[in-house]
Amino acid sequence: MPLETPARIARELARRGYNAEREAVTLLAGATDPAAALDTAVETAPDDALRLTAEHVRSALSTDAPAAASPPTDTDATDTTASADTVPDDTAPDAPPEDPSVSTATPSPSSGTQAADAPVETKGSRKGEMAGTESASTTSADTATADSDTAAVKRSIDIAGDITGRSTGTGEYGDFVSVFRDRYEKLSGKLRGRVNHRPASAVADMPGGSDVAMIGLVNDVRSSANGHWIVELEDTTGTFPCLITKDRDIADLVDELLLDECVAVEGTLSDDAGIVFVDALHFPDVPRTYKPSTADRHVQAALISDVHVGSQEFMADAWHRFADWLHTEEAAAVEYLLVAGDMVEGVGVYPDQDEELDIVDIYDQYDRFSEHLKEVPGDLDIVMIPGNHDAVRLAEPQPGFDEELREIMSAHDPRIVGNPSTVTIEGVSVLMYHGVSLDEVIAELPEETASYDHPHRAMYHLLKKRHVAPKYGGHMRLAPEERDYLVIENVPDVFHTGHVHKLGYGKYHNVLAVNSGCWQAQTAFQKSVNIDPDAGFAPIVDLDTLNLTVRKFA
Repeated sequence: MPLETPARIARELARRGYNAEREAVTLLAGATDPAAALDTAVETAPDDALRLTAEHVRSALSTDAPAAASPPTDTDATDTTASADTVPDDTAPDAPPEDPSVSTATPSPSSGTQAADAPVETKGSRKGEMAGTESASTTSADTATADSDTAAVKRSIDIAGDITGRSTGTGEYGDFVSVFRDRYEKLSGKLRGRVNHRPASAVADMPGGSDVAMIGLVNDVRSSANGHWIVELEDTTGTFPCLITKDRDIADLVDELLLDECVAVEGTLSDDAGIVFVDALHFPDVPRTYKPSTADRHVQAALISDVHVGSQEFMADAWHRFADWLHTEEAAAVEYLLVAGDMVEGVGVYPDQDEELDIVDIYDQYDRFSEHLKEVPGDLDIVMIPGNHDAVRLAEPQPGFDEELREIMSAHDPRIVGNPSTVTIEGVSVLMYHGVSLDEVIAELPEETASYDHPHRAMYHLLKKRHVAPKYGGHMRLAPEERDYLVIENVPDVFHTGHVHKLGYGKYHNVLAVNSGCWQAQTAFQKSVNIDPDAGFAPIVDLDTLNLTVRKFA
């Protein structure tokens, strides 16, 4: 195979079990005889090396004069199929803008176009803390160069909220009590400053006609004979019914309620003190004063998910074009790759899946995924979380892959963490969650506020509820732990999900929400359930501005 482009060199190195830094690939592409230079570089690389560095290649070229020579260029590694869209400034889910579906959008004439920042509703202080739950932090200080004339800069990645190695749940009744008690304590704490709440037991002892406020988990929602709504709230002391009449402005908010989420109500006790007539309903929500953090330099992160290697419908050609583009000068600022789950198709995930598999063994699927991962530049920092097709437990939070699978994917030395996890990159916090709960949200909420065609709007509701999976039951499987790792304790700067195979993005209270689509064409099963995937897209986030460019490779 001729090796006239850096991307083809990267694929040939991947075939031989190596990945490589961008500069190393560019040096090989610029050699008089790239094939001979590659052979020499592989032969002279250290025996334990899985990544070829620029120094490896320079050393090889200096000892192989016929292969050395012309100055390296990267101009022939362009991707003529890529297109770009920019992020709309969406508002709250109760008043969604009419943004076009990304899957049918016309490509932007300029691949470098950036969207304007979302308008700042009110000024807030710059956030200086990483988002997530109790930190299980790992930090790197890898060195990267924008080009040969610039000084080295420090990359940084911090991980928070990773359940890996910390799961304590045994499935006993007490574990479920613990996780829901922890959920209530965390989320009620975000509401206590807004209402003068009383516990359910104290409300029950108050005289009729009293003004009252209560915070609780939604235990039940039902309609009355007159068309009003009775919302039963539960806290650590008991339950209490709350009535929202159909003529109130807040009646529309009842449609947004999910069982097990935490809300606050304000109102008046009935004369017999048996029910609260609700005047106001509050969600934990993202403050409108929230101001996201940004990186101190121009650096980008690619957000992808749902690769599904092993499926007959895995789009290998689109992946090759994506990897090709990452080796071009146009992608020089892309230093991070965040993969939000479903690296492989898995086995036995849905009925008759075996009929749609290209690779039937789960370990072989991860082997093949690893080979594809080697095609991307070896100097990218990669973070991966599992999804529901991956070989981990289905119950959330999901721990990262076991040691055997980590070893299979070790060539690129990715950071493999649990689902969900908060990844803080150069000061910008990215909440990564695969997104199984989006099915529940879309099924339960009105179509105009949450749909598969606009998955980012369903994500807005998770931000509003400050929980990535508020409803327990149905498709959502909860692993009972001592703590609720699914609470969004700190507001992220970016919220990244996958799972639904649809591309959508927007800003909610200045938080950038991105569902990154997939790399799998429509399967027979998806067709049977009317899923038309958005495949072959790569959203690229500017970490210094939080602007978004969407590139298409399919």
